[in-house]
Amino acid sequence: MKKITPLLLFAFALPALTLQAEKLPVVWSLSKGITAPESTYLDKKSGFLFVSQIGEGGGMAKDGDGWISKLTPEGTVIQKKWATGLNAPKGLRSTGDKLWVADIDRILAFSITSGEKVSELTIPGALFLNDLACAKDGTVYVSDMLAGKIYQYKEETLSLSVLIEDDRIGHPNGLLIQKGKLIIGDWGQKIQDDFSTETLGRLLSLDLKSGELNAITTDPIGNLDGVESDGADGFVVTDWNAGRVMHVTAAGKSRVLATFPKGAADHAYLPDKKWLILPEMLENRIGAYDLKKALKP
Repeated sequence: MKKITPLLLFAFALPALTLQAEKLPVVWSLSKGITAPESTYLDKKSGFLFVSQIGEGGGMAKDGDGWISKLTPEGTVIQKKWATGLNAPKGLRSTGDKLWVADIDRILAFSITSGEKVSELTIPGALFLNDLACAKDGTVYVSDMLAGKIYQYKEETLSLSVLIEDDRIGHPNGLLIQKGKLIIGDWGQKIQDDFSTETLGRLLSLDLKSGELNAITTDPIGNLDGVESDGADGFVVTDWNAGRVMHVTAAGKSRVLATFPKGAADHAYLPDKKWLILPEMLENRIGAYDLKKALKP
């Protein structure tokens, strides 16, 4: 695999100079105390929104300046630094009372009730752990975007293995469990030093029982980052480099809902409200947007 220059991964100092977002109704926006937000995740059981923040050091720096914030879905900050001691935290998911986070070469879990760290696993050889998905049986899936692998971890048996390493998944980023399948947002093929790719990525589906891998989108659609259910059979996905938020149907038809500055990262989507909660990484901002009108056929 092509060697990636670490200093070029997520250089946060300068905001992207691209067009502003299309006119989606803004529910709320938060920039104070926000530094390179990567993932927003709503834990349904507790009702709280969690936000991973990489901090000043960039997405590869083992500098201990990353943290997780705790908010209400309406944007009220409950605790700015709910969990600390992280390096460059990215994807967030929960299982039971545990909030899992991917952090470069390790995955950690924090008690949602107490905020205390309750589990930590370093994955030997991991290059750039990015997003997570959690199954009902407690299995944690994590993508290694640069290595082109997806791992599975069964905490009960302390079992770690490679779920899939296949050229067809390119550089996997966003993960989502849906109906016995792992939905994979592929960043694309042959990643470059500037984080572009020779070809864009597709939305893929891996059957967790049979191991069958299929493309949801036949054609490449973007450098895919966040992947969330639209509350039915489709998906709301983000394209980090192009700043696009897209809707993808179960049949694989895609359309752009809105365009943001570069850095549209791993979002949360609230189907009951039709709110998109988007970490705008290079803008140091989290925005909540109403998608009711945009999602209409």
